[in-house]
Amino acid sequence: MSTASGTRNYAIVTMAYWADTLADGAIRMLVLFYFYQLGYNALQVASLFLFYEFFGIVTNFVGGVLASRFGLKSTLFMGLSTQMLALAMLVFMPVSGLTIAWVMASQALSGIAKDLTKMSSKSAVKLVAGNGEGRLYRWVALLTGSKNALKGVGFFIGSLLLSLVGFQTSCAALMGIVGIALISAAVLMRGGLGDVKNKSKFSQLFSKNRAVNLLSVARFFLFGARDVWFVVALPVFLSTVLGWKFWQAGGFMALWVIGYGFVQAFAPTILSGKDPTGKTATWLAFTLSIIPLLIGAGLYFGWHPATIVLCGLVIFGIAFALNSAVHSFLILDYTDHDKVAMNVGIYYMANACGRLIGTVLSGLFYQFGMHTDGTLGLIYCLLASAGFLFITGVISLTLPRPNRATIHKAQ
Repeated sequence: MSTASGTRNYAIVTMAYWADTLADGAIRMLVLFYFYQLGYNALQVASLFLFYEFFGIVTNFVGGVLASRFGLKSTLFMGLSTQMLALAMLVFMPVSGLTIAWVMASQALSGIAKDLTKMSSKSAVKLVAGNGEGRLYRWVALLTGSKNALKGVGFFIGSLLLSLVGFQTSCAALMGIVGIALISAAVLMRGGLGDVKNKSKFSQLFSKNRAVNLLSVARFFLFGARDVWFVVALPVFLSTVLGWKFWQAGGFMALWVIGYGFVQAFAPTILSGKDPTGKTATWLAFTLSIIPLLIGAGLYFGWHPATIVLCGLVIFGIAFALNSAVHSFLILDYTDHDKVAMNVGIYYMANACGRLIGTVLSGLFYQFGMHTDGTLGLIYCLLASAGFLFITGVISLTLPRPNRATIHKAQ
């Protein structure tokens, strides 16, 4: 396949990924706020996303093998089709049938869909960008940043649609967006993307690359640290303790994620433009670990909660976005073309594991603190976040500098 054809297909994959990301963010806010307003507590709301995260782990575990055997084009179509099915379960089921079990099943499919499309797009970057000095870093940062910005837009759209047209009509609109992306990709894409001659086997699921394994563990704790207070505790805190309406809470979280995405996109410029190393990831993680401690201390000593949380979120978002962008570059720099789908799958499996444990602990700690005070519940979550980030920093100390000759020889 020619370079021009590969670039064209990569652009199509990316646009489809953007559409799925927009829908994924909107679904998250729709499910969270819809069921919270029905009277579900924080832990019950968190449970709705358990299968989403769990099946994201499973998808990343085997998705690399599927991509290496059938190509990234196939995994993209699998992801978009699965997202359509997940939304259809919410659209066509009578309201009385929208039980916890049914929504968990729908979220399971949504988690599979999101990670299949993400793996397809992230892996395609390595194939198209190559290893030119700074080029891969810039492309990865731009893709990751734009994805998170669109996810933030999805947060706002989901919250707004819930306020305007209700839950099921909103899901139907999202189903239309994903359907257009699927049809467009099927019509416009030419040839394959990411096909390899040596097909990977399921016995090769675990990477032999030490750098990939260490980075994956660091990624687990990094995203566990974010989601332990951001996924459930924060939106519930905004709507209950601060008294915000759903669209206000969703809108603020949307702006945060959009800003987070922009910081990721410009991470190469912010961090001097040079390719980052394990040392970069280390100092960013230790710096980040201080921020939730400061937010928690401010809340504990009774400072103005809205000011403390909102200002703290902005600072946390900037530091977290830079750390995440460095990770996203390192995982691709630590691997080669033939193993990119496998190693990206392993890396995002760890990412999904971190989100899963973060989601569970977010609901658990916040609900535990709710027996006394909603603010105390958020403080518990912030302390857990700081602990996870400190562990991330310790693990990052062991990351090698991305010397390709040394790393690939170790594979």
